[in-house]
Amino acid sequence: MSEFKILGISGSLRKASFNTAALRAAAELAPEGVTVTIYEGLGNIPPYDDDIRTGAGYPAPVEAFRSAVRAADAVIFATPEYNYSISGVLKNAIDWASRPPEPSFDGKAVSIIGATQGILGTARAQYDLRKMCVFLNAYALNKPEVMISQAGSKFDGEGRLTDETSRKLIADQVVALRAWALQLRK
Repeated sequence: MSEFKILGISGSLRKASFNTAALRAAAELAPEGVTVTIYEGLGNIPPYDDDIRTGAGYPAPVEAFRSAVRAADAVIFATPEYNYSISGVLKNAIDWASRPPEPSFDGKAVSIIGATQGILGTARAQYDLRKMCVFLNAYALNKPEVMISQAGSKFDGEGRLTDETSRKLIADQVVALRAWALQLRK
């Protein structure tokens, strides 16, 4: 069987982002035959403007993002929680990717993880992202859920996830996401 490709999308642009670090853990913990690649260009995507899309077409950073999503077998969103919801940069990228032709997330298997300093572990942001998946026609994996609370105590100084419970949940989610994506293909 060919390599199963998962695209990791972090909703945080911060260099020391716990969410990006959680995606690095997913890449590290992925089983043989599965690769997790973290998308690096979210900060280059301009604010959504439908006049640009319908006039000049998709800007190059947007087309690169749309293409990366379409090329992946599945997607893992890593979302911080900003003001009880997802970050503006993640929402902006999703808005661009959802537009025709060929909305990028259409029929895509996705999962959601999140890390925060707070005690709710991004539960509200993840709920909002799940609601967006309905419009996107993306199929969100239900379990295992990965909500890393009090993240400052669960990552070391180099950004490595050290909390064994969180590591197991992420590893299990990567395996479940692959199985979910393959089931959806049938």
